Amino acid sequence: MTLSKAPPDISGITDHSPGPELEPLISVTASRRTVPRWLRRTAVPVLLLVLWQVTSATGVLSPDTLASPGTVARAASDLISSGELGTAMSVSLRRVAFGLLVGGLAGTGLALVAGLSRLGEDTVDATVQMMRTVPFVGLIPLLIIWLGIGEAPKITLIALGVTFPLYLNVYAGIRGVDERLIEAGSSLSLSRWGLIRHVILPGALPNFMTGLRFSLATAWLALIFGEQVNADAGLGYLLNRARDYLRTDQIIVCLVVYALLGLVVDALVRTLERLLLQWRPTFTGS
Repeated sequence: MTLSKAPPDISGITDHSPGPELEPLISVTASRRTVPRWLRRTAVPVLLLVLWQVTSATGVLSPDTLASPGTVARAASDLISSGELGTAMSVSLRRVAFGLLVGGLAGTGLALVAGLSRLGEDTVDATVQMMRTVPFVGLIPLLIIWLGIGEAPKITLIALGVTFPLYLNVYAGIRGVDERLIEAGSSLSLSRWGLIRHVILPGALPNFMTGLRFSLATAWLALIFGEQVNADAGLGYLLNRARDYLRTDQIIVCLVVYALLGLVVDALVRTLERLLLQWRPTFTGS
């Protein structure tokens, strides 16, 4: 007697079509890929620019309140052709570079002292934590009394703005190194300097790069405040002069230049971060 069996139903196994709950996600991802990334990144600024032009052309936005995009573009052209904008940018960039150098060395050095040693932490950390809660802009009167009204108070203000974000991130990076890596280095008979060089510093590098980006953002903010103090050159000087003559077009030009310089410098740091941290896989979004 022969028994026959019905073939098993394998339709559920061989069907690789996505379920209904995944279809919206797939369609959104596909639509993102069809739209160029540069278009997605510039869509909102372009829309804001169009809205600005429309409100200016229709009289909704008074030229005394805010100049139109066309007027701002002509003001930028005049400042570029006269050489004023280029000179101001070079002066401001030099101030930021010096302030970043001084503040970067101070913040990183203090973080190394506090992060690598309990004695250093007890000596440095409490003082730095107290100082960082003081608004550095509020120190401008003291800096003027101590350092005068030349370049020194401007660079010092930028350095102070850079020091604390960098300190916090580097300190957290050092103390956040995986203890298992320290134990592995010790089992390989690495000296203390070897552990610092090959384990702790590479482990803290991602935090250093994050702190550098935060510090650069603060540096531009400190530059704006610093250049309000008796500046005779730089973007702050152009900004103050435009304010005195109610030139909103030149004010907008200076603000746009501040923003573009910050964006360019941040892009350079992000590129450097990708080069230095190739060994660390990161999530880049879907």
